[in-house]
Amino acid sequence: LAGASASGDGFTDQFPIAACDFESTGTNAFFKLVPNRQLYLSNARCVEEGDCDELEELWITMLPETRSIAFQYGGKPITVRARVMEEYETVDGELEEVSRNYVASCEPMNDVYYFGEDVEDGDGNPLPDAWLSGRDGARPGILMPDRAFLLGSRYYQEIPPNAKDRGEHTSMGFEVDVPAGVFRNCVEVTETSPLEPGDESFKTYCPYVGLVRDEDLELIAVYSNAESPSEEDD
Repeated sequence: LAGASASGDGFTDQFPIAACDFESTGTNAFFKLVPNRQLYLSNARCVEEGDCDELEELWITMLPETRSIAFQYGGKPITVRARVMEEYETVDGELEEVSRNYVASCEPMNDVYYFGEDVEDGDGNPLPDAWLSGRDGARPGILMPDRAFLLGSRYYQEIPPNAKDRGEHTSMGFEVDVPAGVFRNCVEVTETSPLEPGDESFKTYCPYVGLVRDEDLELIAVYSNAESPSEEDD
């Protein structure tokens, strides 16, 4: 993470934001910002094997929408046009949560940064983990490095007061077999938070595909020109 500096816990929390030319589209090898591209994951295999009680499904859609986000960074005003990435989660067919995440690609490095999210439960009630860069001291984090993907890298993915998820590159160069196919040269990101000491979650990303495993969720299919499930609900 060139130009970044680490905090006292060893995780980078200062990024070269001013050097970025932010774009709402991008071709990061592990995190594509392509409008109407959709990943569909589920824990169906875990349910079939009797290790999971409930069927969980997740649709991650890069919406055609963007959002302008203005904030101060290093004493300088910055405005970013971010892509809206929707995560639509169901449990046994019932809507559990919908989040709208604001992401953008830092050119020319092609790293994907995270600028905030709005979150609702299945009944449409706002949830307290929403945040936005520039509000209440919140600052952007990095979701996925591209050229600088190095084993052992540690960085904050979000830096608001109410959410401080961190990523660490804990494995790379391995093969993954999920319902969507067999993928090679994949990487593992272990996520933690100082707000939840001891808790860990594990995500696997593969080149030119993206997220293929999130705990028990596995990639089932990748769609282009997809409509988000929330639009289908309307």
